[in-house]
Amino acid sequence: MKTSLTVAAFLAVALLPAPALAHDRPGGLTMRGADVSTLQRSVELGQRFYDARGRRDDPYEILEKAGVNYVRLRIWNDPTSGYSNKAKVLKQARAAKAAGHRLLIDFHYSDTWADPGKQFIPKAWEGHSLEQLQQDVYDYTYDICTSLKRQGTTPDSVQIGNEINVGMLWPTGYVNNSDFTPLAGLLNAGYDATRACSRRTQVMVHTALAGDIDAAHWFYDGITAAGAKWDITALSYYCMWHGSLANLSTVIGDVKSRYGKPVVIAETAYPYTTENYDHLENIMLSAAPCDGIPATQQGQAQAFTAVQDTARSAGAIGVFYWEPTWTGIAGNGWDTEDIENSGNAWENMATFDDNGKINPYVRWRR
Repeated sequence: MKTSLTVAAFLAVALLPAPALAHDRPGGLTMRGADVSTLQRSVELGQRFYDARGRRDDPYEILEKAGVNYVRLRIWNDPTSGYSNKAKVLKQARAAKAAGHRLLIDFHYSDTWADPGKQFIPKAWEGHSLEQLQQDVYDYTYDICTSLKRQGTTPDSVQIGNEINVGMLWPTGYVNNSDFTPLAGLLNAGYDATRACSRRTQVMVHTALAGDIDAAHWFYDGITAAGAKWDITALSYYCMWHGSLANLSTVIGDVKSRYGKPVVIAETAYPYTTENYDHLENIMLSAAPCDGIPATQQGQAQAFTAVQDTARSAGAIGVFYWEPTWTGIAGNGWDTEDIENSGNAWENMATFDDNGKINPYVRWRR
């Protein structure tokens, strides 16, 4: 990966303290986001959070001072742990909105993780036909959106599915033989439900295809031809898996032009250490995962700044950091079936260290 910052420029600019949002300028990245879906559990377990000067503060406020203006929350239908369910998301949405953040709701349409390798139908919808699943998606999306609206936290954006590279709600919504018709029907059910709830809420279709322009064409051309509706094209980008920044720039510019819609990087992250703070081995172990950028606090900031700069220059409107608050506190594991004991393989990718202090060099930049 080629960064857009020289070491000298990075040390001269990125490592200097800066007042919150003082760097804002017209245009650029208007959606400066953080997915903090595990934050509620961490706080309830007693995790404390500290700003760059070491002062304890509300994590939403700390993130705002670092430049965040958008919070992303995933929602699962009926997770065993109870976290990321309707009640928990409603509560967390109130906290995020009270801190002044805008809100993106990430519908997984599952009782557990949905990603390119798995899209499990929630237990309550098992055995349903395509027509029934379309109604399920509509009813569930409308219920969550209107419940948020009633408490004064109408979502500003929603995702209809999470990293749906080859479809959602498998096997019914899986794209077989490039037939996107079933998937488009499910996407439109979510889109129509969102519009019925709130005309201003923007609808994203999210894939993890930022590293593969041909796959992105196959998918988004396919749903377009099948009549799918969406407002924002969302992509995941992790340099460890999705390639160079130059390629990212090409993909962003291409899909923005090709589909005539704004583009958002809905997920990105980079490690700040190679240390492991719980019993579960971390996903990312390399001391320099991309282009020699070290897994240090300065390196994490450099890599994140480079992604933001690339996205902005290519014409994207937003970048979201994935799980910056997911520290290694015991009891906040990844497995919804065993949240108490399963552990966290991501804590070295958080922007808060093991003591709960934010990386002072990381900033979300307009």
